[in-house]
Amino acid sequence: MTSELKVGLVGVPRGSGFIRAFQTVNETALVAICDINTEVLNQVGDEHGIKERYTDFEQMAKSDLDVILVSTPMPLHVPQAVIALLEGKHVLSEVPAATDLEQCWHLVNAVKQSGKKYMMAENYTYMKPNVLVRELAQRGLFGEIYFGEGAYIHELKAGSERTKWRRKWQTGRNGSTYPTHSLGPVLQWFGERVCTVSCFGTGHHYHDPRGAHYENEDSTTMMCKTTNGGLIEIRVDMLSNRPHNLTYYSLQGTQGCYEAPRGFGDAPKIWLADYAEKMEWCSLWDFEEEFMPEMWRNPPEEALHAGHGGGDYFEIREFVDSIINDTKPPIDVYEALDMTVPGLVSEASINQGGIPLPVPDFREIQSFPDGLPEPLRDSEIISVQL
Repeated sequence: MTSELKVGLVGVPRGSGFIRAFQTVNETALVAICDINTEVLNQVGDEHGIKERYTDFEQMAKSDLDVILVSTPMPLHVPQAVIALLEGKHVLSEVPAATDLEQCWHLVNAVKQSGKKYMMAENYTYMKPNVLVRELAQRGLFGEIYFGEGAYIHELKAGSERTKWRRKWQTGRNGSTYPTHSLGPVLQWFGERVCTVSCFGTGHHYHDPRGAHYENEDSTTMMCKTTNGGLIEIRVDMLSNRPHNLTYYSLQGTQGCYEAPRGFGDAPKIWLADYAEKMEWCSLWDFEEEFMPEMWRNPPEEALHAGHGGGDYFEIREFVDSIINDTKPPIDVYEALDMTVPGLVSEASINQGGIPLPVPDFREIQSFPDGLPEPLRDSEIISVQL
């Protein structure tokens, strides 16, 4: 392993937020960027002193890079990750991992075939409160965990006009198809996967500027049964007129419970039977000194200023460590699909009246029925409707 991993980034508008984090990790050098928008490409390249610039992704994937960060619109995550993996590159991909089950199959097979590291960049799992709750859960302090909640409430009607792909791939599909921010941390706390999904919606109350209803129902709720019989409730709402609440979670076990802040001065609160004389809430931060994992004890200044509560820095740090040490990435391809696939299945459930549907486990799928097309190449990728 070389002392410095050469990194390329595709999808400059979102990916530029990772540049400082990569520059902070001493074992990496971000040397190349790629985007079809040459104006943005050159603006970001000039700002950060990045000389290698590409408008052709396949050309960048064939260069002598070690790592590629995929931060393009959602339908491109798998096609570009597959190309990069098969060209011998490690891949860090933005969320969600895929937009349909066929893509999931292609992604798993590319990871197997290439032998390279793949990680999904679910930054909400690295936020400070979520990391501390995960540590408490893994130590068994909640007892047997049987219920959890996650909510991603982020009004995006104007954002769907500014960023056209969102209108099709986020507000243009029904169901909880953008689930990983809300589901990812809770799944880690449970230590299980989702096996069955039912999804319901509230109907359509809003129109886009052209007068069409959004295909996504305004607020969707995905009920997830886990492999050990637990229940996780996920709310995704990108349309309702209301202030944002992007990081609400709760967790219930036989020996403890947790609730994230709901805003307006609220604070993260917890009750653990082993540490309480009364059935009363206390601050989550009362447990920081004893239980906070090392990553958050003395975080570098760059982490504190990174996006998503430090998540953008820590996910890169741990991904790079998995390459250097040849260990499993913290959110490998299977865990990425554990966080993604329930949302894909929710689309089928909500369109069939909310019936419970099984969630496939791609650890067990050796082939996909009916055959599949070859993965998209770059000439086809740039023509995908965004």
